Amino acid sequence: MDEVKTPFPKLRLSVINVYGECYHGYKVGDEIILEDFTHPPKHFCLGLAHALFPVIYALSFKAKFPFSENQRALKVTCPDGGKLEFEVEVLDKKDGKVEFVAKDQNEKGPQPKRMRIEVVKAKGKCSFGYKVGDKWETVGLKCIPGFCGAAFHTAFPALFALNFGAKFFFMDNSDSIDTVTCPDAGNIVFKITRLEDKANNKSN
Repeated sequence: MDEVKTPFPKLRLSVINVYGECYHGYKVGDEIILEDFTHPPKHFCLGLAHALFPVIYALSFKAKFPFSENQRALKVTCPDGGKLEFEVEVLDKKDGKVEFVAKDQNEKGPQPKRMRIEVVKAKGKCSFGYKVGDKWETVGLKCIPGFCGAAFHTAFPALFALNFGAKFFFMDNSDSIDTVTCPDAGNIVFKITRLEDKANNKSN
């Protein structure tokens, strides 16, 4: 494909373990290059893309995983029976080398962030009755009881990214993003904000 003009880095997806038969034929050592988090290559497995997206989204916005040997990389498992295990790495835009930040030796387990979801725009009918000004809080990767599942599915990549320190450079407040849109006709638009660096609750 032609070179993609994007502010986001390329990503390398490497097969590191195979535990079953994959009809895509991936094998240990295979590498897949994503031009950025929005451009999968031809015939890319959409099941894998579904599981992978929160990770590549987070990495693209400078998230770090302090428990990983390289904080700018993460392992992801195939959602179809765990047949394959991949490592996702960020490639430097200038020289194409893998970005590397050594594991945080002081890392002491999950440090979940407190985050807020709020409705900033509303149009049409929402079956959950959400309206501008509605707010919810969550910690780390916890689901919100009773919250619309379709909306949470859409919000999860932003929650995941913010939980691991992502910064949204195009926002006035880089600790938030206000374009998370309901998949049902775009009736509701949410803003998601990281409220603090660390929550008192220590579980993800």
